[in-house]
Amino acid sequence: MKTPSWANPPPRGSGTLWEDQHPPLVAIVGPTAAGKTTLSLHLAEALDSEIVSADSRQVYRGMDIGTAKATSEEQVSVPHHLLDVVDPDQVLSLAQYQAKAYEAVDGIVSRGRVPFLVGGTGQYVMAVLEGWQVPRVPPDEALRRLLYRQAEEEGAAALHARLHALDPAAAGRIDARNVRRVVRALEVCLATGRPISEQQGRVPPPYRCLLVGLNLPRPDLYERIDARVDRMMSAGLEAEVRGLVAADYGFDLPAMSGVGYGQFAAYLAGEATLDEVVDKVKRATRRFVRQQGNWFRQQDSRIHWFEACPDPCSAVLDLVRDFIASSRVEEDRQSPWRFSEQE
Repeated sequence: MKTPSWANPPPRGSGTLWEDQHPPLVAIVGPTAAGKTTLSLHLAEALDSEIVSADSRQVYRGMDIGTAKATSEEQVSVPHHLLDVVDPDQVLSLAQYQAKAYEAVDGIVSRGRVPFLVGGTGQYVMAVLEGWQVPRVPPDEALRRLLYRQAEEEGAAALHARLHALDPAAAGRIDARNVRRVVRALEVCLATGRPISEQQGRVPPPYRCLLVGLNLPRPDLYERIDARVDRMMSAGLEAEVRGLVAADYGFDLPAMSGVGYGQFAAYLAGEATLDEVVDKVKRATRRFVRQQGNWFRQQDSRIHWFEACPDPCSAVLDLVRDFIASSRVEEDRQSPWRFSEQE
């Protein structure tokens, strides 16, 4: 396994801003449409910081509207990292994302700035914050097709049972309905001959982390989701999808089967109306929000939760400023990695 860059810190006296402390890393998480982008831009501009995206869909080039990617103007005002990393027919594994995220964080810290890790993809966020050791097993597309076919023909439960036979520990952690994760776990098991659970561990990176969460009552969040989907349609989501299809990106691709894109397949085939597509996108986004709740729980004491309405920017900015100030004067030599937990 490649040694992460932060495992070899610069020598003392090298002149870096945080050379005698563990540098701060601020993560902003929460459900889709809660306002993470707006908040992160406000904070980054106020603190002259940079943003590292933790969104598994915003890594794709050409998929801008449907992923609610920061606009070109927003990217000019605040430097963003890990947007537009791969084409829609390419795969960015969790291990690859994690390595690129650490590289981006290290670069931001070296410039004397505070990195903001922003997004709603729980795997991405926690892989970075907790230092997951992710098996470096490249995708096997032929094997994946066979496993997905088994799920389609025999059901997701059957595929999950196969994983349970090979790796009960992994099966216990992965929801049978999450076919993508089940497939990946089986892929690693079959490729290496070892349970994926035996290949996973944690080596916490040397950052002091503040984890900020945004939340809204579910009815208000659903209302925001509906309004956001309507704005996406007005902004040209249909044209964006048609352009991707014209570029030979089919709906069988994982990128194109996701929320905001896969729902257009029936419409472009003449089997659904545009109104039906919009309704499906809204309902799929609501389901996705419920899944996000499995990663970011209200009971998690590491997360400083704020209600997204009224505007929490001032309160969060005060919290972040206090955290950064404490990062410059504190050094926990017993445990260099820790979350800043709520009192």
